[in-house]
Amino acid sequence: MYELVQVSEKCYYIQSPAKVGLVRLNDQEVCLIDSGSDKAAGRKVRQILDENGWKLTAIYNTHSHADHIGGNRYLQDQTGCRIYAPGIECDFTRHPILEPAFLYGGYPPKELCHKFLMAQESDAELLTAGCLPEGMELIPLPGHTFEMCGFRTAEGVVYLADCLSSIATLDKYRIGFLCDPGAYLETLERVKTMEARIFVPSHAEAAEEIAALAQENIDRVRQIADDLVELCEEPCCFETLLQKVFAAYGLVMNFEQYVLVGSTVRSYLAWLKGEGRLEAAFENNLLLWKKK
Repeated sequence: MYELVQVSEKCYYIQSPAKVGLVRLNDQEVCLIDSGSDKAAGRKVRQILDENGWKLTAIYNTHSHADHIGGNRYLQDQTGCRIYAPGIECDFTRHPILEPAFLYGGYPPKELCHKFLMAQESDAELLTAGCLPEGMELIPLPGHTFEMCGFRTAEGVVYLADCLSSIATLDKYRIGFLCDPGAYLETLERVKTMEARIFVPSHAEAAEEIAALAQENIDRVRQIADDLVELCEEPCCFETLLQKVFAAYGLVMNFEQYVLVGSTVRSYLAWLKGEGRLEAAFENNLLLWKKK
């Protein structure tokens, strides 16, 4: 773990629970794509930088989940690097309490205010194309989060963030976190047609071809959607539906799973309602979901 892997002359990734991209800008300076899950991850990244005599100039965050921004604060304090994050992800990066609050739908209980859901604050700036090194291109990848992005380097290496998962990850978690399933499917359809020297997803193996894995992720989303529709054959409120989902997929409820899976299911419900596959009605002061 935390091994530096070279994929082209100037492009690398650091093998970790969520891969950290690294691009050499010249003989001394480098930038990172994401920063790892926490301060400890930041220290390991810093060790790699020091061993190679590299100076960190910037961190480009793909999105604001804690496993991608958790090393920001440590690395910024240690190196003075600048940090950039796209759109609303920048606000969540600057104010990490927004993440558990968003997931919970209100002020979060202490059980959700830990490093896996809430990173330390970092002084992030809004990411625009003009902030990127010469030859690096911003790739919008919305769906997993509101404005997640990836990057294409001048050498044709594409860093894909969390826009798809390995089959092992899909099998393990069953329902991957999404904030907008419709946007996510559109993103994956675009990713299927991309070409690159090599693709570097955060939670799957680096590969020269990605279309088959993208299709597998698409198929899983559509299957979850079909399952949710069938679970709403009889009208049910959200809590009852969530209980059915956990039972159907063999999941175990705790605070973290309640908000991660629960928020995702709510997003599916909103999308399926918009697609005309579900309807919502208020009865006896309950919001009920039903198959159309």
